[in-house]
Amino acid sequence: MIILINLLNMDKIMDNDKNKIKSIIDEYSGSKGALIPILQKTQATFGYLSEESMTIIAEALNISSSDVYGVATFFAQFRFTPVGKYVIRVCHGTACHVGGVKILDAMLKSKIGIKNGETTKDGLFTIQEVACLGCCSLAPVVMINDTTYGKLTNEKLGKIIDTYVQAEKEGKTL
Repeated sequence: MIILINLLNMDKIMDNDKNKIKSIIDEYSGSKGALIPILQKTQATFGYLSEESMTIIAEALNISSSDVYGVATFFAQFRFTPVGKYVIRVCHGTACHVGGVKILDAMLKSKIGIKNGETTKDGLFTIQEVACLGCCSLAPVVMINDTTYGKLTNEKLGKIIDTYVQAEKEGKTL
């Protein structure tokens, strides 16, 4: 019985997601070159581009799924797997490299238990190594979602991560 209820709820979620995607597509109705903005907004809504979302987009725009997938895979901005609630972008630019990012990298990976490109099992964190965050004077730098943290040490970064974990325990979002 519980399994049946969960399956019924899953169908509702999927229908709701389909409706969200269709409303995104409707926003760009009649616009030339709408594929990329539709993909961007779909990813912003769901956190990534699922195979199903790209199929819905392809059907609505009357183009092949492989064309949609081809465009999405061409651009590095698009993701095809869910990311954590907090995406930790670790700068690996020259200034951060010289500033000791490798040591921070090791501590961070050890503390939350994942490597670059992975998401924690609880869906809280994803680590992404990036070429440069453009804040060289703050090296080494980490960006968590839209917040930049600079002049980091292992101790400072550890406390920052603890703050996010504690906020989650308290039901808060940073």
